[in-house]
Amino acid sequence: MIDFEKTLMPWIGKSRKLIDYFFIDRISQHGIELTKVQWILLMKLKERNGEPQHNLAFLTNRDKASLTRLLTTMESKNLVARIPEESDHRINNIYITSHGEKILKQSMPIVNQMIDEMQEGLTEEEKELAVNVLKKIIDNIKLKDISCS
Repeated sequence: MIDFEKTLMPWIGKSRKLIDYFFIDRISQHGIELTKVQWILLMKLKERNGEPQHNLAFLTNRDKASLTRLLTTMESKNLVARIPEESDHRINNIYITSHGEKILKQSMPIVNQMIDEMQEGLTEEEKELAVNVLKKIIDNIKLKDISCS
């Protein structure tokens, strides 16, 4: 019988959950109301502002329904705006608002500090190895032809 605690699965799951809690705790200590997922979406929009909504689902590894809910929440916080495509009103392009840019800018030093704290004591080689192992796991799962949304 396999010793589950000696496999990577529970440790990846625990790490993800702790990172989510760590993110919310540190960000809220600075008076910013933002989840990790919202922050990631703001980062994607900073890189690719005006991206069609259906592309963002792919870029953020979210299904369309959960992305729609996320965008609705972020719109209510004035972080993003959905603007219909002029040539096809069925397509919404998503833009980061000036308030969203302000929040992203305020959060960057906090996130950088969190990253430093999480990686404290790790050598560059250990960080590179961990990233490569996680990428390999992701590739292995994607090879199984499952829905990764």
